[in-house]
Amino acid sequence: MKPVIILGSGGHARVILNILSRLGVMVKGFVDPHRPVSSIYMGISVLGDDQSVLNCETDQVELVNGIGSLPRDAKLRSTLFDFFQKRGYTFKTVIDPLAFVADDVRLAAGVQVMAGVIIQTGTIIAENSIVNSGVIVEHDCRIGKHVHIAPGAVLSGEILVGDHVHIGTGATVIQGIEIGEGSVIGAGSVVTRSVSCQQIVFPPRAQHQDL
Repeated sequence: MKPVIILGSGGHARVILNILSRLGVMVKGFVDPHRPVSSIYMGISVLGDDQSVLNCETDQVELVNGIGSLPRDAKLRSTLFDFFQKRGYTFKTVIDPLAFVADDVRLAAGVQVMAGVIIQTGTIIAENSIVNSGVIVEHDCRIGKHVHIAPGAVLSGEILVGDHVHIGTGATVIQGIEIGEGSVIGAGSVVTRSVSCQQIVFPPRAQHQDL
């Protein structure tokens, strides 16, 4: 098992560090331009800014994306992922030991599955997506790249989720729905019909609005 470097050191990064600790993964350090080089944060060394990763050989470490993903700033997470992947670095897929993931579920590089998650059979999740605490993803869902499914959301079976989608806390999406690329499903929404690209869906009546 290779040591990992965590990109970022905010709240999401701390959650990731806790999961890695429980999995017995060695963390080489944090990368964060906003913290002093060689300082200690959460008991782990700060290696420097993003460029400091390039001092490590691509076959000697794995990266873990510790940048959170909210609609207003999700681009940073995907930009970092693409930057380092193009340079030959691999991103570790992280699954909390308190999550349930069916045996045939396919998780791509950099997917993060948090505590209390249930992902059922036949589901495929693409690169760099977050399935946050307490999410339920039912059978045969297809989830794109750079997606964030926020805590407590429920996706019923056979849902298609495009790239760069944010599904807010406690949202519910019924079976067979398609959610287009770049759309935002607001917290608490109940989605009963498909959503085209670049839409905002918000409660109480799950109205749609162009981004």
